[in-house]
Amino acid sequence: MLKKNKHGFKLVSLLLVLAIIAVGCTPKNETGNSGNGGSDAAGKKEFRMNLSEQPPTLDPAQVQDQVSATVLNGIYEGLLRKDEKGNDVAGIAKDWKISDDGLTYTFNLRDDAKWSNGDPVTANDFVYAWKRVLDPDLKPAAAAYAYQLYYIKNAEKYNTGADGVTADDVAVKAVDEHTLEVTLNSPTPYFLSLMSFTTYFPVHQSVKDNEAWATDAKTIITNGSFKMTEWKKNTSITLVPNENYYAKDDVKLSKVFFTMVNDSGTELSMYQTDKLDYAGMPTGLIPTEQFETLKKSNPDEFKVKGTASIYYYMFNIKQEPFNNQKIRQALSMAISRQDITDKIALGGEKPAFGFVPPGIKGEKEDFRAEVSDAYFTEDIEAAKKLLAEGLQELGLSKMPTVKLAYNTNDKHQKIAEAIAAMWKTNLGVDTSIENQEWGVFIDNRNRLNYEVARGGNGADYNDPMTFIDLYTSKSGNNNTGFASKEYDDMVKKAYATDNQKERMQAMARAEQILIESRAVAPLFYYSSVYMIKPGYEGIFMDYKGDIDYNRGSYVGK
Repeated sequence: MLKKNKHGFKLVSLLLVLAIIAVGCTPKNETGNSGNGGSDAAGKKEFRMNLSEQPPTLDPAQVQDQVSATVLNGIYEGLLRKDEKGNDVAGIAKDWKISDDGLTYTFNLRDDAKWSNGDPVTANDFVYAWKRVLDPDLKPAAAAYAYQLYYIKNAEKYNTGADGVTADDVAVKAVDEHTLEVTLNSPTPYFLSLMSFTTYFPVHQSVKDNEAWATDAKTIITNGSFKMTEWKKNTSITLVPNENYYAKDDVKLSKVFFTMVNDSGTELSMYQTDKLDYAGMPTGLIPTEQFETLKKSNPDEFKVKGTASIYYYMFNIKQEPFNNQKIRQALSMAISRQDITDKIALGGEKPAFGFVPPGIKGEKEDFRAEVSDAYFTEDIEAAKKLLAEGLQELGLSKMPTVKLAYNTNDKHQKIAEAIAAMWKTNLGVDTSIENQEWGVFIDNRNRLNYEVARGGNGADYNDPMTFIDLYTSKSGNNNTGFASKEYDDMVKKAYATDNQKERMQAMARAEQILIESRAVAPLFYYSSVYMIKPGYEGIFMDYKGDIDYNRGSYVGK
């Protein structure tokens, strides 16, 4: 990776210090605690962690956030699942075969796969769920991740309302109750990895009779290793083993209990007083100022793991003045990423100048090792010049106050305050920052009801495409207004071939187009910091930063 030029920075250290100190902890009532977390008669033990926020939805077709996915990954299971090494292993499908041309996948489902209410899980349940995701009239909203099914023949045409194309034309069919056949548009090397992604989960067909089914534990019928027994809104969620799960003997925890406390100091206190068994990412947070102390006092419990995910800011390029590329470039170039990682994030994060993080496979090795992310440099003088030119092009004499939104979180607040200080010091730009509740924040981003907003993205599968196709003009997750024909063409080119060299070249060009547009301003590649109590086994964070507790157990200290 080429060294980034930081010449010209006049970052005032005091501003960073104040940004860190000014964030006080406002303790919340520790409601929703499940008790002492002791073992039951069978020797099992519950596992308790913090979601921080209320899940915006628990409908697999609607999920687009880490909080919701953390719950879903325990109560649903796809055709395949991931093991601790990230390998694709049998899930609801006991085996599968791929045609010689790489276009047809045939999955053989387990005879003993059942829903939590005892109904059999069938191939028709997957057909129904996938076509439901693609339904352009899906309620309460079209599926943001519908494009992840576009690999399937006629899926995109149905989802986008092409003339004459109906759900019946989508090339996924139940050959019989336990055989699912899928035909793709072109060979897709990572298609099997998508089978463990939430958008590909099955749903019980009773959902068609109840639009609000995913809002109440009593009406959520699932097929995973756990089932939900209680959902206290904005307080807690309780999961217990699903007695109808085909591998129920592999489920060793007596309960999984999620609390919702949106304060890092309170979360750490709950962990230290044995009210949580896990603290930190992917859904919680440990106060950064406590990292060094915790490393020394709890070396066996304090964990730092590099994950394939990125932290960035996004611009609403449909709104003036952020519709001007030079202004977006100026704001991005006026940020010292090294100061953010070294003085605020403090978890081993790496400054980002691209969008695909380390840890994602390339042609022969890591994509980030093969493709340098030196798409731009940090340069205050150049940023000032670009800002002046952009304002002149828009006929503005001064940059209006920037409105920066982030979801409620101590770390996000510190980063926002530090970047606001940089923009003021380096460019003379004023910034108004606003924290928003998670569901509101997601909704505002989806509706382009923002100016600048925090963004974060982790891999859904191990291929650069999981980051690249987020910003096609048809992506339901493209909430910046960015659209580029060349970008879309590069993605189509990568979709259409299984030649890895050609795929990687096309995706590298797409990444370059995205970063040069500055629809997004990359800040850093994540590291995940978390703590877990001694005695737990089989609970792990995977390469993309997701936590898997499905086959966890407690073996004692």
